[in-house]
Amino acid sequence: SLAPTMSTELNVPVAPSTPACSEPGHKGMDYRDWVRRSYLELVTSNHHSVQALSWRKLYLSRAKLKASSRTSALLSGFAMVAMVEVQLETQYQYPRPLLIAFSACTTVLVAVHLFALLISTCILPNVEAVSNIHNLNSISESPHERMHPYIELAWGFSTVLGILLFLAEVVLLCWIKFLPVDARLQPGLPPGPGGHTGWQAALVSTIIMVPVGLIFVVFTIHFYRSLVRHKTERHNREIEELHKLKVQLDGHERSLQVV
Repeated sequence: SLAPTMSTELNVPVAPSTPACSEPGHKGMDYRDWVRRSYLELVTSNHHSVQALSWRKLYLSRAKLKASSRTSALLSGFAMVAMVEVQLETQYQYPRPLLIAFSACTTVLVAVHLFALLISTCILPNVEAVSNIHNLNSISESPHERMHPYIELAWGFSTVLGILLFLAEVVLLCWIKFLPVDARLQPGLPPGPGGHTGWQAALVSTIIMVPVGLIFVVFTIHFYRSLVRHKTERHNREIEELHKLKVQLDGHERSLQVV
């Protein structure tokens, strides 16, 4: 006879009308014992599945915190070096909005990345301490579930907002660096769209960086939508499998009561 089994993927017997099972290693076991054993296996597998999901969230949170800390430290360091090392031409009259935009963008960029770095530095040691313990029950000691909004905030600041600000920083730095080159300006007049080399170089960098920023935004939106869709489909499949298992177990129970 066909022996019904229960695997880790929560598979169920394909023949619900089979009144009893006679496995080689379980002779004499009636259908009620099989239903009880299947229920215990289901509870055990669900418990291990919940623990595996919790550990997966822990490792994902740790990876996000590490990536945020590395990215924030790198980009904020570059922004500070760019602001310190940039050499302003004292004999050139820069546009006032350009200098104000460069100063504001650099300050906001460094502040955003330092805030993400602060969150990662505060939360990451506690997550690392739990992840290094080889005990499945120690997952409850990790603060990654309670601190999940802060972890996502640091991840968004470091990878989305911080990179967009860094792209804007590159554009502004190109204008400040190249605009005084070969400029022919009358004293007292602001720089305009002349034909000199510096203005053209800054304009080319802006034209290149605008589509790059748009591609970055589109990719970010598409990536997060694909990730959410993947998680939704996976949860729907798990719910459908659990529902099918419940229906088949209920059908077997009713058939047993009728018999």
